[in-house]
Amino acid sequence: MSVLIIDADGELWYKRQQELNVDYIKMPFSYGGEEYYYDLGLNTDFRKFYDAVRGGEIPKTMALNPEEYVEILEPYFRKGEDVLYVSFSHAMSGTFDHLNTALKTLKEKYPERKCTVFNTNSISLGAGIQMEYAAELKNNGASDEEIIAKLSDFTNRVAVYFVVDDLMHLKRGGRLSGVAAFAGTLLSLKPVLTIDEKGSLKVYEKITGKRKALRKIADKVIEELTGTDYNVYIVDADCPEEGDALAEMIKEKRPEAKIVRQIVGPVIGAHCGPGTIGVIFVADKRPIPLEQ
Repeated sequence: MSVLIIDADGELWYKRQQELNVDYIKMPFSYGGEEYYYDLGLNTDFRKFYDAVRGGEIPKTMALNPEEYVEILEPYFRKGEDVLYVSFSHAMSGTFDHLNTALKTLKEKYPERKCTVFNTNSISLGAGIQMEYAAELKNNGASDEEIIAKLSDFTNRVAVYFVVDDLMHLKRGGRLSGVAAFAGTLLSLKPVLTIDEKGSLKVYEKITGKRKALRKIADKVIEELTGTDYNVYIVDADCPEEGDALAEMIKEKRPEAKIVRQIVGPVIGAHCGPGTIGVIFVADKRPIPLEQ
C-alpha cells in the first residue's frame, strides 16, 4: 500500500487538500527574524507578510534538510507504507538533493520500502493542479504506476502565465539576472513569464505596461483553455482587484471557465513579490517560451 503526499509549494488551498485527503510537506520561509512553515493558508497571516515586504523586508526561503525529510517520511515507512510524492519543480530548489540524501538513509533502515517522486516541473498551482489531479486519481483507485503514467502526459498540458510588479524580487531570488531586472525596470517592461517543460522560469513575451500584460494573459486563457474539466486558477500576490479584473476579462469570452481565485502564499511570494498576477489552466500543451 502507498500514500500520496504533496508539498506546500504546490499551493493547493488547505480546504482543497483536506477535501482530497492527502498529506503535505510544509515548506519553510523567513522574514522579520522569524522562521515559518507554509500551511496552505490554514493559519497564514498574509496581510502581515505582504505588508512587511512592501515595507522593505526581504523574505527568504530555505531548503528542508535531510533530517527533516527523514522525520517526515519515516512514519510512513515504519507503518509499512510506500510513498508517492508529487513535488514542485526540482529545477527551482536544492531541497531535492537533501531529499535524496534522506531517502538513502531511510533505504538502509527500510530496504523493502520505496518513495516514488514525480517532478511536476512547475510551481505554485502549476504544480498544485497536477497534485490535485493525482489525488483524484488516487482516490478513484488508480495505482502508483497508473498515476505516474497519466501525470506524465498531463504535466505537458499545464499552462502557467504570470506577470510580476517588480522584477527586482526575481533578481534577489536568483530567478532573473541583475542586468535584465535593471533594464526591465528602466523600460517599464512587464514581461509575461511562464514555466517551461524542464521546470524553469522563462520569458514568454516582453510587454510594456502591466495592463497590456494582463490582457495578454487573459487572451492566452481565452484562446487555449481546453474545456471545463479542470479549474482555471487565478492567483494574486495581495492585489485582489487586479486578479478579479483578470477573471472578468476571461469570463467575458469564456463564461464556462471554472475560475478559482486564490492568494499567492509567502514561499512563492518571497520570490515574485507583491503585485504578481498569475493564471494556471489546462491547455493542449505547455507554453513555448520566447527564450529556450
